[in-house]
Amino acid sequence: MSTTHVAHGSLISLAASLALLTAGCSGTADGAEAGGCRENGGWSARDEARWLRPSVSFPGATADGSAADEAAAVVIRPSDTDDGGPLCEPVTVQVEFWELTATTSGTEMTSALRYQLATDGTEDRGIGFPPGLSAGERGACTGVLMAAYAGARLSETELPEEIGRSASTGSEDVRFRTDRIGMYRLLPPSDPEACDADGEPTTAPPATPMPWGSNHP
Repeated sequence: MSTTHVAHGSLISLAASLALLTAGCSGTADGAEAGGCRENGGWSARDEARWLRPSVSFPGATADGSAADEAAAVVIRPSDTDDGGPLCEPVTVQVEFWELTATTSGTEMTSALRYQLATDGTEDRGIGFPPGLSAGERGACTGVLMAAYAGARLSETELPEEIGRSASTGSEDVRFRTDRIGMYRLLPPSDPEACDADGEPTTAPPATPMPWGSNHP
């Protein structure tokens, strides 16, 4: 075989190898691994939320205060191989807290803190409660709703409409009007029936002892 033929064969082999490498990195089917990471370039918001869901936990989110106040409210742990492993492109994640205030007319919902991060599933991230909303700080008329979701901040049209009913009944079922929610947790006010119009606990006036005996006319 001539030197020219050997060189020509080497070039063909090199071109074939480059073609396979290119197909493996840019032409990988959605969800498959490419170059040691999980391809997610064509994912929708729902796909990102589905990937995020098993990575989110709420270790400090107990209604009865049994968890330490300093415990992280929301933790986003690294993704393991069962969850598909790390992503090729980081996903924008919002962790948001809403303060719930029970009043005589219903439950008011106000955004208290929003933390934005970018994650590819390789880091352990913990976010604490906003001031006043940890287990040891919440009063009987104060609750908290927390959620981790993909993409930009939720718009008004994506927020739940029935949070007042859920919070007042103690239900954990909250209906967000979007498919971007990875996970959420609701800790309703502990005693909404005992709250006044300003969201403060109602207190009965102390009984005044009778200065005379029971047989006094």
